[in-house]
Amino acid sequence: MLAVDSERRRTLTAYPFGDAAGDRRLHQRVKVAVLGRYMLSDRREYPCQTVDMSPGGVRLTCAVMGEVGERVVLYLEFIGRIEGVVARQTQGGFAVRLAASARKRDKLASQLTWLANREILGLPEGRSHERIVPDKPMVTLKLENGREVVARLIDISLSGVAIQCPVQPPMGSVVTVGSTPGRLVRFFDGGFGVQFMLPLSPDRFHAGMTL
Repeated sequence: MLAVDSERRRTLTAYPFGDAAGDRRLHQRVKVAVLGRYMLSDRREYPCQTVDMSPGGVRLTCAVMGEVGERVVLYLEFIGRIEGVVARQTQGGFAVRLAASARKRDKLASQLTWLANREILGLPEGRSHERIVPDKPMVTLKLENGREVVARLIDISLSGVAIQCPVQPPMGSVVTVGSTPGRLVRFFDGGFGVQFMLPLSPDRFHAGMTL
Protein backbone atom coordinates (compact mmCIF):
# COMPACT_ATOMS: atom_id res chain seq x y z
CA MET A 1 0.00 0.00 0.00
CA LEU A 2 2.80 2.39 0.91
CA ALA A 3 4.52 1.74 -2.43
CA VAL A 4 1.34 2.57 -4.33
CA ASP A 5 0.76 5.68 -2.25
CA SER A 6 4.36 6.75 -2.78
CA GLU A 7 3.93 6.49 -6.52
CA ARG A 8 0.76 8.58 -6.40
CA ARG A 9 2.56 11.07 -4.18
CA ARG A 10 5.42 11.41 -6.67
CA THR A 11 2.90 12.07 -9.43
CA LEU A 12 1.21 14.78 -7.39
CA THR A 13 4.51 16.38 -6.49
CA ALA A 14 5.86 16.37 -10.01
CA TYR A 15 2.66 17.48 -11.75
CA PRO A 16 0.48 18.96 -9.01
CA PHE A 17 -1.67 21.20 -11.19
CA GLY A 18 -0.25 20.90 -14.69
CA ASP A 19 -1.30 19.25 -17.95
CA ALA A 20 0.57 15.96 -17.56
CA ALA A 21 -2.63 13.87 -17.72
CA GLY A 22 -4.02 15.73 -20.72
CA ASP A 23 -6.28 17.89 -18.57
CA ARG A 24 -7.52 20.87 -20.55
CA ARG A 25 -7.81 23.19 -17.54
CA LEU A 26 -5.08 25.75 -17.05
CA HIS A 27 -5.02 24.61 -13.41
CA GLN A 28 -6.15 21.09 -12.55
CA ARG A 29 -8.43 21.05 -9.53
CA VAL A 30 -7.95 18.64 -6.64
CA LYS A 31 -10.59 17.61 -4.14
CA VAL A 32 -9.85 19.17 -0.77
CA ALA A 33 -12.33 19.69 2.06
CA VAL A 34 -11.10 22.73 3.95
CA LEU A 35 -13.21 24.77 6.36
CA GLY A 36 -13.27 28.54 6.19
CA ARG A 37 -15.25 31.75 5.97
CA TYR A 38 -15.99 34.15 3.13
CA MET A 39 -16.98 37.79 2.88
CA LEU A 40 -19.18 39.14 0.08
CA SER A 41 -19.58 42.76 -1.01
CA ASP A 42 -22.03 43.42 1.87
CA ARG A 43 -18.98 42.88 4.17
CA ARG A 44 -20.76 40.15 6.11
CA GLU A 45 -18.95 36.87 6.79
CA TYR A 46 -20.41 33.39 6.27
CA PRO A 47 -19.04 29.87 6.91
CA CYS A 48 -18.05 27.61 4.01
CA GLN A 49 -16.17 24.49 3.02
CA THR A 50 -14.16 23.86 -0.13
CA VAL A 51 -15.18 21.10 -2.56
CA ASP A 52 -12.21 21.32 -4.91
CA MET A 53 -9.50 23.86 -5.57
CA SER A 54 -6.62 24.87 -7.83
CA PRO A 55 -4.24 27.85 -7.78
CA GLY A 56 -6.68 29.58 -10.13
CA GLY A 57 -10.04 28.84 -8.52
CA VAL A 58 -12.04 27.19 -5.78
CA ARG A 59 -15.52 25.68 -5.51
CA LEU A 60 -17.37 26.17 -2.23
CA THR A 61 -20.34 24.66 -0.46
CA CYS A 62 -22.15 27.34 1.56
CA ALA A 63 -25.57 28.66 2.53
CA VAL A 64 -25.45 32.24 1.20
CA MET A 65 -24.92 32.60 -2.55
CA GLY A 66 -22.76 35.25 -4.17
CA GLU A 67 -23.75 36.90 -7.45
CA VAL A 68 -21.71 36.17 -10.57
CA GLY A 69 -18.98 38.81 -10.82
CA GLU A 70 -19.24 39.76 -7.13
CA ARG A 71 -15.96 40.20 -5.24
CA VAL A 72 -15.36 37.66 -2.48
CA VAL A 73 -12.66 37.41 0.18
CA LEU A 74 -11.91 33.93 1.58
CA TYR A 75 -10.22 32.88 4.82
CA LEU A 76 -9.44 29.15 4.53
CA GLU A 77 -7.88 26.83 7.09
CA PHE A 78 -4.30 25.87 6.12
CA ILE A 79 -4.47 28.33 3.18
CA GLY A 80 -5.05 31.77 4.68
CA ARG A 81 -6.55 34.83 2.99
CA ILE A 82 -7.29 34.75 -0.75
CA GLU A 83 -9.69 36.73 -2.90
CA GLY A 84 -11.38 36.71 -6.28
CA VAL A 85 -14.78 37.00 -7.97
CA VAL A 86 -17.74 34.66 -8.18
CA ALA A 87 -17.36 32.81 -11.50
CA ARG A 88 -20.59 30.78 -11.39
CA GLN A 89 -23.24 29.48 -9.02
CA THR A 90 -23.40 25.75 -8.33
CA GLN A 91 -25.75 23.44 -6.50
CA GLY A 92 -25.22 24.25 -2.84
CA GLY A 93 -22.65 26.99 -3.37
CA PHE A 94 -20.55 28.80 -5.96
CA ALA A 95 -17.16 28.80 -7.68
CA VAL A 96 -14.61 31.58 -7.28
CA ARG A 97 -12.02 32.66 -9.86
CA LEU A 98 -9.02 33.68 -7.79
CA ALA A 99 -7.10 36.92 -8.31
CA ALA A 100 -3.51 36.17 -7.34
CA SER A 101 0.00 37.04 -8.43
CA ALA A 102 2.26 34.37 -9.93
CA ARG A 103 4.07 34.14 -6.60
CA LYS A 104 0.81 33.64 -4.72
CA ARG A 105 -0.31 30.96 -7.20
CA ASP A 106 2.99 29.11 -6.69
CA LYS A 107 2.41 29.21 -2.93
CA LEU A 108 -1.15 27.92 -3.38
CA ALA A 109 0.13 25.08 -5.57
CA SER A 110 2.55 24.05 -2.80
CA GLN A 111 -0.16 24.26 -0.12
CA LEU A 112 -2.61 22.21 -2.19
CA THR A 113 0.02 19.58 -3.01
CA TRP A 114 0.73 19.26 0.72
CA LEU A 115 -3.00 18.89 1.48
CA ALA A 116 -3.47 16.27 -1.25
CA ASN A 117 -0.41 14.28 -0.12
CA ARG A 118 -1.55 14.47 3.49
CA GLU A 119 -4.86 12.80 2.62
CA ILE A 120 -3.20 10.10 0.47
CA LEU A 121 -0.67 9.23 3.19
CA GLY A 122 -3.16 9.54 6.05
CA LEU A 123 -1.08 12.11 7.87
CA PRO A 124 -2.54 13.56 11.09
CA GLU A 125 -4.64 16.66 10.74
CA GLY A 126 -2.85 19.90 11.52
CA ARG A 127 -4.30 22.40 13.95
CA SER A 128 -4.35 25.96 12.70
CA HIS A 129 -6.88 27.32 15.18
CA GLU A 130 -6.45 28.24 18.83
CA ARG A 131 -8.03 25.73 21.18
CA ILE A 132 -9.63 26.62 24.52
CA VAL A 133 -10.97 24.68 27.49
CA PRO A 134 -14.69 25.56 27.97
CA ASP A 135 -16.07 26.79 31.29
CA LYS A 136 -19.09 24.48 30.86
CA PRO A 137 -17.64 21.21 29.56
CA MET A 138 -20.72 18.96 29.72
CA VAL A 139 -22.63 18.58 26.45
CA THR A 140 -25.20 16.30 24.83
CA LEU A 141 -24.07 14.38 21.76
CA LYS A 142 -26.52 13.14 19.16
CA LEU A 143 -25.11 10.17 17.30
CA GLU A 144 -25.79 9.13 13.72
CA ASN A 145 -28.31 6.48 14.87
CA GLY A 146 -30.30 9.11 16.80
CA ARG A 147 -29.02 8.07 20.24
CA GLU A 148 -28.18 10.90 22.64
CA VAL A 149 -25.38 10.63 25.22
CA VAL A 150 -23.83 13.03 27.72
CA ALA A 151 -20.17 13.77 27.09
CA ARG A 152 -17.40 16.09 28.28
CA LEU A 153 -15.67 18.68 26.09
CA ILE A 154 -11.89 18.55 26.50
CA ASP A 155 -11.14 21.56 24.30
CA ILE A 156 -12.70 23.50 21.41
CA SER A 157 -11.45 25.39 18.36
CA LEU A 158 -13.22 27.22 15.55
CA SER A 159 -13.02 24.06 13.44
CA GLY A 160 -13.53 21.21 15.89
CA VAL A 161 -13.69 19.76 19.37
CA ALA A 162 -12.01 17.04 21.44
CA ILE A 163 -14.51 14.93 23.38
CA GLN A 164 -14.43 12.44 26.26
CA CYS A 165 -17.40 10.09 25.99
CA PRO A 166 -18.52 6.70 27.42
CA VAL A 167 -19.37 5.46 23.90
CA GLN A 168 -17.17 5.41 20.80
CA PRO A 169 -18.95 6.21 17.52
CA PRO A 170 -17.39 4.81 14.32
CA MET A 171 -14.77 6.80 12.41
CA GLY A 172 -16.34 9.13 9.87
CA SER A 173 -19.79 9.12 11.48
CA VAL A 174 -21.82 12.30 11.87
CA VAL A 175 -21.98 13.60 15.46
CA THR A 176 -24.00 16.61 16.57
CA VAL A 177 -22.27 18.35 19.49
CA GLY A 178 -25.06 20.24 21.25
CA SER A 179 -26.58 21.90 18.18
CA THR A 180 -23.38 21.93 16.07
CA PRO A 181 -23.01 19.13 13.48
CA GLY A 182 -19.63 17.58 12.80
CA ARG A 183 -17.84 14.42 11.75
CA LEU A 184 -15.63 12.10 13.81
CA VAL A 185 -12.13 12.38 12.30
CA ARG A 186 -9.72 10.83 14.82
CA PHE A 187 -9.38 8.79 18.01
CA PHE A 188 -6.93 9.39 20.83
CA ASP A 189 -6.33 7.94 24.27
CA GLY A 190 -9.41 8.84 26.31
CA GLY A 191 -11.64 10.25 23.58
CA PHE A 192 -12.08 11.34 19.98
CA GLY A 193 -11.98 14.45 17.80
CA VAL A 194 -14.88 15.91 15.83
CA GLN A 195 -14.43 18.36 12.94
CA PHE A 196 -17.36 20.75 12.53
CA MET A 197 -19.18 20.69 9.18
CA LEU A 198 -18.79 24.49 9.09
CA PRO A 199 -16.45 26.51 11.33
CA LEU A 200 -17.79 28.45 14.29
CA SER A 201 -18.03 32.20 13.94
CA PRO A 202 -15.51 34.08 16.10
CA ASP A 203 -18.28 35.66 18.21
CA ARG A 204 -19.32 32.18 19.39
CA PHE A 205 -15.77 31.23 20.28
CA HIS A 206 -15.19 32.13 23.91
CA ALA A 207 -14.76 30.28 27.19
CA GLY A 208 -18.45 30.38 28.09
CA MET A 209 -19.67 29.35 24.62
CA THR A 210 -22.64 27.05 24.11
CA LEU A 211 -22.45 24.71 21.14
